[in-house]
Amino acid sequence: MRMKRGFFVVFEGGEGAGKSIQVEILASHLREEDYAVTVTREPGGTRIGEQIRAITHNSENVDLDSVAEAYLMAASRAQHVRELIEPALVAGKVVVCDRFVDSSIAYQGYGRKLGEDTIRNVNELAVNGAIPDMTIVLDVPPSLGLDRRGRGMKMKDRLDLQQKDFYDRVYQGYVTLAKNDPGRYVIIDSSKSIEDVAVSVWKVVKKALDIRNGKKIA
Repeated sequence: MRMKRGFFVVFEGGEGAGKSIQVEILASHLREEDYAVTVTREPGGTRIGEQIRAITHNSENVDLDSVAEAYLMAASRAQHVRELIEPALVAGKVVVCDRFVDSSIAYQGYGRKLGEDTIRNVNELAVNGAIPDMTIVLDVPPSLGLDRRGRGMKMKDRLDLQQKDFYDRVYQGYVTLAKNDPGRYVIIDSSKSIEDVAVSVWKVVKKALDIRNGKKIA
């Protein structure tokens, strides 16, 4: 199924929220419904973006300055939008992305205390007007998310080595973002099972796409 212009869905949330698996499940549902789908992630998604990810996530780079980190994330995003996201949307595809600019606001703006407005300004040129049609925030308490992350991970990266209060600030950042723009954000309780979360995700995405495609909603 193809639309005149694509649909941009972003998954957001703290560590251990379950974004990666939900991205995969949603993409599978969409393909079953005959949508053309592009699945991607941030930082990354392009050759250059993945090189930047290697810098920002390398546990050896504990001395990476928070301002430098913010600019690296924006640089990856600039390449990502222009090389992959925007062309896919123009082609009428559904883009499903694991993190986007809200991650920078939550992690660098709130977590690193650089400020929401500062990060928005840094990313204004990077996003080039690309705004998600729907942002799904997988809501899980930081303590549970970190516990999940610790149990499921083979190797810790740089963003797993922060202090607890950092993750608490990130969580509050997401809460604030969703509260201030309820029309774009959908909050889903991801402390539930993977299957239950996937059902909730598919319900909201399918409804949004049906409305966009002019289908009557019962």
